[in-house]
Amino acid sequence: MTDAPNRMDGLNREQIDKAESKDFALGGKPMRPRDSATLILLDRVDGDVRVLMGRRHRNHAFMPGRFVFPGGRTDPADSRIPVADGLHPDEERKLIGSGARASAARARAVALSAIRETYEEAGLLIGEKGPFSTNAKDWQGFAEHGVKPSLSCLRFVARAITPPGRVRRFDARFLAAWRDNVAVELPDGGPTNELEELVWLPIREAMEAEIPLITCTVLQDLEQRLKADPELSPGGDVPFYAMRGKTFRRQIL
Repeated sequence: MTDAPNRMDGLNREQIDKAESKDFALGGKPMRPRDSATLILLDRVDGDVRVLMGRRHRNHAFMPGRFVFPGGRTDPADSRIPVADGLHPDEERKLIGSGARASAARARAVALSAIRETYEEAGLLIGEKGPFSTNAKDWQGFAEHGVKPSLSCLRFVARAITPPGRVRRFDARFLAAWRDNVAVELPDGGPTNELEELVWLPIREAMEAEIPLITCTVLQDLEQRLKADPELSPGGDVPFYAMRGKTFRRQIL
């Protein structure tokens, strides 16, 4: 048995530092969190919802050996990538309203970054089959496989800001989509080596895997949302986690 916490909200700074000591390098100068985008890809099998996760290499400095969702830093240039269709208006409003510096362009960049990272790390191209061209180097895989990215399938399901006192800090937006929205699945995974093992796990099993504490927290929230809204309708409540005072707190966007 272990007395380790399985949620981040309600913990103080000392408790969080202890819980995340193996995942984050502590210290460093104060810094503004960088925008990042994460995609939770879902697949319904025999009435059970599974999530796609990949294990980070154990020699990585950031979250070594942990199972995570595909994701990474948001690239503002992604906002200029042409799409088959844009974000659902309710989802766009949620993303625009989720930060002081947010805008329609930033919301679009977040969404497209999540799709790009899912291709790069997992070899899954979300969108619609058809002609697609761009000069952007990071999107040539979509052009080669004839997939035009699509944003209307994405749902904004959580936001979390890394607590201060870490060498790396992120303002992470967690988006979700269904496996049905994947136009192409590459048999050998994505072109990067960020994730060495890709698995589809039932949500309950995913919570028991080697995952970061914030990932477990987000999965618990997602499980509850799916019980009330199995199809993830647009515009649902979005939990937002961040340090407020001395405590890591949860509020709803």
